[in-house]
Amino acid sequence: MDNRIIAKNLADLYRQAANRFGSLPAFATRKKELEWEPVSFQELYRQGLNLATALIELGVDHQEHVGLFGDNRYEWILSDYGVQLCGAVDVPRGSDITDNELIYIINHAGINVAFVETTELLDRIIQLKPELPDLKELILLDPDADAKGRAHHLKDVIQLGSGLRADGDRRAEKRMEAIKPDDLFTLIYTSGTTGKPKGVMLTHENMMSQLRVIPIELACTDRVLSILPIWHIFERVFEVYTISCGVCTYYSSVRHLAEDLKNIEPTFMGSAPRLWESLHQKILKRVKDSHPMRRLLFHTAYFLSRQYKQSMYFMSGRDLRLQPKSMLKRVLLFPFHALRWLLVLPFYAFFNVAVLEPVRLSAGGSLKATISGGGALPVEIDRFFNFVGIPVLEGYGMTETSPVIAVREQDHVVIGTVGPPLKDTEIRIMNLETGEILYPNSKYPHDGKGMRGEIWVKGPQVMKGYYRDKEKTGETIRDGWLNTGDLGMITHNDCLKILGRSKATIVLLSGENLEPAPIEMRLTQSEFIEHCMVVGQDQKHIGALIVPRLEGFRENGNKASSIKEIAENPEARKIIQGEIKRMISPGNGYKRHELIHDFRLVPENFKTGEELTNLFKMKRHVITHKHADLIADMYNPQ
Repeated sequence: MDNRIIAKNLADLYRQAANRFGSLPAFATRKKELEWEPVSFQELYRQGLNLATALIELGVDHQEHVGLFGDNRYEWILSDYGVQLCGAVDVPRGSDITDNELIYIINHAGINVAFVETTELLDRIIQLKPELPDLKELILLDPDADAKGRAHHLKDVIQLGSGLRADGDRRAEKRMEAIKPDDLFTLIYTSGTTGKPKGVMLTHENMMSQLRVIPIELACTDRVLSILPIWHIFERVFEVYTISCGVCTYYSSVRHLAEDLKNIEPTFMGSAPRLWESLHQKILKRVKDSHPMRRLLFHTAYFLSRQYKQSMYFMSGRDLRLQPKSMLKRVLLFPFHALRWLLVLPFYAFFNVAVLEPVRLSAGGSLKATISGGGALPVEIDRFFNFVGIPVLEGYGMTETSPVIAVREQDHVVIGTVGPPLKDTEIRIMNLETGEILYPNSKYPHDGKGMRGEIWVKGPQVMKGYYRDKEKTGETIRDGWLNTGDLGMITHNDCLKILGRSKATIVLLSGENLEPAPIEMRLTQSEFIEHCMVVGQDQKHIGALIVPRLEGFRENGNKASSIKEIAENPEARKIIQGEIKRMISPGNGYKRHELIHDFRLVPENFKTGEELTNLFKMKRHVITHKHADLIADMYNPQ
């Protein structure tokens, strides 16, 4: 039974959740392993009203922009409650924000009041104060930190609001009543993979539209683990969704993830491809290092599971269909799949419990589903986890669409796609050169399904626009249709398949076009390669910048203490060269112009906030600029 709350806006949602779920835990903070401190829906709302009242007292107006700089913790969501309940707009970003980004965002958004998570971040902002003329008030989130008179402390601000409300102050409730569907709830500056940050304006209706159609049913008995950056809309929409369902969210971190997966046994969480890539490597390494008999059992179990599920997908119409399949062919193949399914079933049932169940326990063992987003999930990893019984539902979206555009449904997983578009969401596939609508278009067979082009989207989740940038808004949204900048197609089973970024497309001197992402994803499956960026725009052939994986080399006998040592080691270069030739070859389906002719090893890892966004997407323009000498050396060797 679907018990999610349907609300007018976020403030109304928070009020209804407190009334319906009362003393049930809403969020829990990790104190140590197996020890969590919960806060109830009722208490969270009460503290939120106190904070909202204090913010109004500090001069925060309706729809004013309030900075919220910090990472996943209870005080973050409490601050969001305060901002929403006083009708203001939060401007969130993680604590790893750079000084230049701080200056740009605070000034561009016109922020007068800002929450900051730590004293380190507080120190940085105070040092930048001469360049932040509008910033007047700072509020420190960390309950154990000392602001030393340089900022308000969150608990003191809440206490101020509590006293005002005790004296009958009800300004927060009046603000809540004044919130309109088209009012902003957040202004998110995208870290982006190209150019300076853009302020994405998202409305209350944008968020409410997502809560109405997310195809996951949760109840009060469910448990959600929060591991992705909370300021990012992908994680945030799921946290708000858990509030609407009365579910407790546990704040974890990468450092404690393995323990918390085991101890909390989450039933749902938002995730990024990097999590599954890492878990995949760990599972395969454990198998590789195990006794030969255990290896045999695992590979037998996986083989049986693959046969069983491939036949099940075919019979239920969940096999990937890039081309229309004739009814005759399906009828002829159906008996084969039915027979294979029946023959494999008893063996699969045994091995599934005896061998694959311990593998599922590595992801907590109780996952109903996890939605992977923020980047493409490599198809090999996609198949692996769905075949072993860990339901990874790949989704697709962007900050500008609040974020979900399409997502797989639990009972209709089509591996290799991101599922069907959400309810009330329209998709167009456009010809990049001519601007012609390829899908839906009745002049083409099957209305244009299977035709490759640029993805445009229209729906209630599409942003209001970019803040103070009408020109960029006009370039991105035309007649209500948003240009995603991604390439894709609608498959013949009505799912969306992502093919790459139109802006990331590399055009060689020969005129050949190629998408770097599939090549990069394939190479990062190597135990020796941490990151890879394909280059070659306007060149005769493509090359690659590669960050070696220190752990992979150490596990294979290399005693290097740093990535730099590996990058300078001729033997390490030979190993990676061998990996490239083995993985990116005509025998593996790659065309001649997709083969990597040369590469350079980068002597340091890509860092979040510098070369990587918070969801681990590569900032291609940053990497290209930072390692211009390596790229130049590839094409003009001395």
